[in-house]
Amino acid sequence: MPDAPSTTPRKELSAPQKAMHKLGLVRDIDLALHLPLRYEDETRIVALHDARDGEVVQVEGTVTKQDIQYRPRRQLLVTLDDGSDTCTLRFFSFYPSHQKTLAVGARVRVRGEVRGGFMGKTMMHPAFHAAGGELPEALTPVYPTSAQLPQAYLRKAVVSGLKRADLSETLPQPVLTSLEDTLRGLRAPLMSLRQALEYLHHPGPDVSLAALEDRSHPAWQRLKAEELLAQQLSQLQAKRERDALRAPPLHTSAGGLHEQLLGVLPFALTAAQRRVGEEIARDLQRQVPMHRLLQGDVGSGKTVVAALAAAIAIDSGWQCALMAPTEILAEQHFAKLIGWLEPLLEPLGKRVAWLTGSQKKKQRTEMLALIASGEAALVVGTHAVIQDQVQFKNLALAIIDEQHRFGVAQRLALRSKMGGPELGAGEPHLLMMSATPIPRTLAMSYYADLDVSTIDELPPGRTPIVTKVVSDSRRHEVIERIRAQVAEGRQVYWVCPLIEESEAIDLSNATATHAELSQLLPGVLVGLLHSRMPVAEKKAVMSLFSGGHMGVLVSTTVIEVGVDVPNASLMVIEHAERFGLSQLHQLRGRVGRGAAASACVLLYTPNEGGRLGETARERLKAMAETNDGFEIARRDLEIRGPGEFLGARQSGAPLLRFADLATDTHLLEWAREAAAQMLVRFPEAAERHVGRWLGTKAEYLKA
Repeated sequence: MPDAPSTTPRKELSAPQKAMHKLGLVRDIDLALHLPLRYEDETRIVALHDARDGEVVQVEGTVTKQDIQYRPRRQLLVTLDDGSDTCTLRFFSFYPSHQKTLAVGARVRVRGEVRGGFMGKTMMHPAFHAAGGELPEALTPVYPTSAQLPQAYLRKAVVSGLKRADLSETLPQPVLTSLEDTLRGLRAPLMSLRQALEYLHHPGPDVSLAALEDRSHPAWQRLKAEELLAQQLSQLQAKRERDALRAPPLHTSAGGLHEQLLGVLPFALTAAQRRVGEEIARDLQRQVPMHRLLQGDVGSGKTVVAALAAAIAIDSGWQCALMAPTEILAEQHFAKLIGWLEPLLEPLGKRVAWLTGSQKKKQRTEMLALIASGEAALVVGTHAVIQDQVQFKNLALAIIDEQHRFGVAQRLALRSKMGGPELGAGEPHLLMMSATPIPRTLAMSYYADLDVSTIDELPPGRTPIVTKVVSDSRRHEVIERIRAQVAEGRQVYWVCPLIEESEAIDLSNATATHAELSQLLPGVLVGLLHSRMPVAEKKAVMSLFSGGHMGVLVSTTVIEVGVDVPNASLMVIEHAERFGLSQLHQLRGRVGRGAAASACVLLYTPNEGGRLGETARERLKAMAETNDGFEIARRDLEIRGPGEFLGARQSGAPLLRFADLATDTHLLEWAREAAAQMLVRFPEAAERHVGRWLGTKAEYLKA
């Protein structure tokens, strides 16, 4: 008989407990895996006389003076004497409890950074407490936390969580042996998980802080290996689960829609487009749902490959949905697909439907009816495609463009509404597209459950783009270059990072730049485009620019993906130092789409010292040195880490917390092999391992 529901009222959580839940610290294992950001050495006391300028030390002495001053602002000044020297402790924010503990005559322990100067040694806002008690034997951990969660509370919680957590071995002996061999190559002995965690939470005073901070210590290696193994296992499990599902097999037919589309295209496919088209067609013929990533550099012609895949689905009597991240991009796909497919669909009594958030109610109701009845064989739109009221009759293929721009949760939402009455409990095929090529290490880890097709050549007639990095002090030269381009009948993009002035970040904005260029380029139509404009206004501006009537388009990054104007030959990116590398590459890809020589100018604003930050300098250097999207992606991964590629920032998906794909490739290789072995030979151990590391988050990796 089941237990009767408890009538005891649930105890209200305290503020620190709520903060712990917010940080995901719910289970004992979560606390055990919540590792320190850094460490403080409270294991020894240093004489003030021996403390070097800039060194963080712990000293013990007697308070000889306490004073509150009001100039230049209210502050508490305390003089401490340890017998070897004196030091002034300075506090700009303080409470009566500070004054009580630091009263004249009190003996205290103080920890902070020593600064020497004309007035003698000082410490700003040091940590302090009454002297006495044994010195700790291990370094004091400092944990990632929030304002509602004091370090002392969190330290206690971690210690008790670590004691209670089940850290028994989940790695079977053959897997442990192979890990030991891998670590031997790194000169790192194999530690057990408990040893590694105990060590990282409470390292001894003789440890190399450098090895802890750069995560090369054997304890870190054990943790990184375990984390990568959990992630690989969950990916392989997701792939296995999907391989057990059934999707409708979709076939091409002689003289059918696929063949007709190839016949009416105004250009020949490249060899790479033909190759990936065949890979997709083979997948669609199988009863296992396709889960494929189509990657190709900016302008490599992914849309036509998507159209051919859609034609196969429609040819087989099923529906296809194409989802894009922005309305401009969705509309561009819509225009191209209507041009290619609508004339071929009309004789079949089928339509292409259009679905976005900004649609009028009447038009939206009409589109929803077409989709539900199946008359809309192809549905193109934005996030609106995954909203509750959208009901497909028989969706068999979903295509997601710029997949990294969608959160993982949104991709899961699309998969959950896939199918329809005719598909029953089946699962449709999924094709994801990305113009941000995926570096190999990322493909091995986060896309381990995906088949990847790559378009590795550009269509003929594309001209290479020359990229110049130019300081804002030469802005007038750039404007002269624009004048010359427009005089030759060419068109120009000018991209700005902000829409309107921000007091916090003094960047020039699209509105001000639009006014400036309109004044400096008389007789030239200069347009303005940003995300806060009404949709109708955006459409009007884009249509003037794509129709060749507008010489210069000043825009925010709404034109980052998909906008296709072959006559545009110059791209100016203002405050280029503020953009990410893949974003710069995407923006550059808006030019060089026709036969004219094209250029991209990266206009940067140096800081007060006339310099650029190191990360910004690395990004701009990479842009100037290569047009290759794969090389750009590799460097971007080095500079920024994997989050941006994965669409994970909007999703809360578990990115790697400990391992680093740029430096831990050897452990990733081991984890791939070990995961495949564990799933087959030790399925129960595999289940336990994933549960320990990912808990409920494993679901996200299935998207």
